[in-house]
Order: sequence, then C-alpha cells, then structure tokens
Amino acid sequence: MKLVAVFAYLILSALLISTTFSSATSALDGRKPPEVRMLGAEAKLGVVKFSHLDHITKNRGIGGTMIACIECHHTAQPASEAAKHPPLKTVWPADRTSTLTADQFEKDPAAPEVVVCRDCHARAETKPKLLPEIPQIKLEVGTEFVTLTNQQAFHRNCAGCHDEIAKTSKDLNPPTSRKWTACHKRVAA
Repeated sequence: MKLVAVFAYLILSALLISTTFSSATSALDGRKPPEVRMLGAEAKLGVVKFSHLDHITKNRGIGGTMIACIECHHTAQPASEAAKHPPLKTVWPADRTSTLTADQFEKDPAAPEVVVCRDCHARAETKPKLLPEIPQIKLEVGTEFVTLTNQQAFHRNCAGCHDEIAKTSKDLNPPTSRKWTACHKRVAA
C-alpha cells in the first residue's frame, strides 16, 4: 500500500512540476509572431506564402540589414515618426507613443496589438476594419489619387522593397515585381 502511495505521489509531483514549468515557460516566452502567413487568399493569381520568420530573422533588408517591424507594419509607430515617411500618415492606435520592435512584441503584454495590412487596406469595395474608408495617397507625379487597397499596399510595399534590393544587393535575389509567379501560387481546384 505504501508503494502505491509513493508511486502516486511521484506521478502527481511530476505532473505539478511539468504544469508549473510549462506555465512559467509560456509566460516568459510571451507573444510570438507567426512564422508563415498566407496572403491574398482571394487573389486571382493565387495565394502568396509569406515567410514572416525569414523576413524578421535574416538580413534581408535594403543594404543587407535586418528589416524593422515598421517597414511593413508602418502604423506601429508614433504619428510624428510616420509623418517623416510620406505618404505614410496613419498610425494605430492614434495615440501610439512607442515604435513596434520584435522585443517589445514578445515581452511587453501592454504593447498595442499589431495591425495587419488588411485591417486598413481592405479589398476593393470593402470597408476596412479600423478606418472609415480605404486610405488614398497622392502620387509624387501628377494630381491623381490612388486608393491603397490591400493589393495596392502589398504590391507597393513588398515589390518596391524587393525591386530595390534586387538593384542594390549582390547576395540577395528576391522575387521582383516582374516575377509575380515567384510569389503567387495557384492552388489546384
């Protein structure tokens, strides 16, 4: 009988230690960004498998540098900082006082949630989640305004960065705006 009690005590102790350890570990780990995001699920040319992990952990930025969170998540900075990078002007939340970093995202539970592109840049004819309407920008040349739907925002930001890296880097070979099939993959019906 004593042997059964000792055995039960050991099992319960192991379970308690395991539960306590996993809770402590998850509390210390904090939030983690997604490793992969599937973009453009409704795109006529097919979905884009975006490796978020590669973009935030490897030197894939212009000049072979790390890509800062705000290069894609431009709303995750104070308005005074966004204004320095026209045509950007929207920040979320509007009273934001800190700039998003990977460290802040993972370790600061009080940091604002990260806004994804489609929260502001909705599909054409669709109301965005966070704004009264899809943002518009005036082009540098001419007087024409462009509505930055999710397609426009993705292509201007992603392809613009990829094209610049392709021009300036000998080590990186990102898919450019002329190689859309490198990003878009049609899914068999």
